Amino acid sequence: MTPPRPLRLDGSGRTDRAMASLTGVVALYRRLSGMSGRRRPPVAAVDRDLPLIVDDVRTEADGVAGLRLVHERGEALPRWRPGAHIDLSPRPGLVRQYSLCGDPDDRSAYRVGVRLLGEGSTAVHALKKGVRVTGRGPRNAFPFVASPAYLFIAGGIGITPILPMVRQAAAAGADWRLVYTGRDEASMPFLEELSGFGDRVWIRPDTDYGIPASGAELLEGAPEGAPIYCCGPVPMIVSVRTDAALRGSGPVFFERFSTPPIVGGKPFRVELARSGRVLDVPADRTTLDVLRETVPGIAYSCRQGFCGTCELPTVTGDRVRVCVEREPVTLDL
Repeated sequence: MTPPRPLRLDGSGRTDRAMASLTGVVALYRRLSGMSGRRRPPVAAVDRDLPLIVDDVRTEADGVAGLRLVHERGEALPRWRPGAHIDLSPRPGLVRQYSLCGDPDDRSAYRVGVRLLGEGSTAVHALKKGVRVTGRGPRNAFPFVASPAYLFIAGGIGITPILPMVRQAAAAGADWRLVYTGRDEASMPFLEELSGFGDRVWIRPDTDYGIPASGAELLEGAPEGAPIYCCGPVPMIVSVRTDAALRGSGPVFFERFSTPPIVGGKPFRVELARSGRVLDVPADRTTLDVLRETVPGIAYSCRQGFCGTCELPTVTGDRVRVCVEREPVTLDL
């Protein structure tokens, strides 16, 4: 009796030869893969820092310094659009964000306006012409959308991201208005530049008009359905957003320069794995606030969760931004 033939893969009777060929191909692939891995060059780190030189420093208003920054090697700077900001490091270990308030078409220099308020601004105000500083960016968390009409509302140093938007709206022939508030005219930067736009700009210092009673007052005269761009103190932004919704105004785009308030917070705990410490975070504070009391060297910047400066590793390998983290977490510290 003839024994049964083995199973053939291709129906040709050449099973053994086919298997041998397949085995050889697999072995060759593995060998080449190993050689490719050994010959692959190491991944080079991308240096995203901008070496900048302070080209000019001027007083724009009481307590406000204007800086013109150029590339250290005279190169064209990265492009940007109205609403963008750069990370600026006036000294090692200190990083802050400042809105670009110059001309987006001028790639020879960046311009920022900085009010003297806090550690970061103190270091910036101490900079002199010719000093080297490190920048990074630009980035845009306040994008400017195309529209036939706009209402701009700026409070104090909040004029810095608004100023390039006003220029672009004017250049595009849009129907626009700017309401610019401040403590007094002496403290409000760029008034001379804005004077060329005539009655489209309402300069509204508190010394002449009093503190705005509501957002509705600032929304008067807004073109119907026009987007509203608002930057300034948190109470002003809140009142504008609230009254814009009640009036059925156009969409509100906003950027704040201070930490957003914690609403409906609950207390929680943060563990530091290496030191074994457990920190209690109250309902009205952030993880960053409490951490800085224990680990003073923690880097931070925007305190709003978008820049990533305060990202810290957890024991699970994830990273959290402690300026906005509101859940119990075990950090690898």
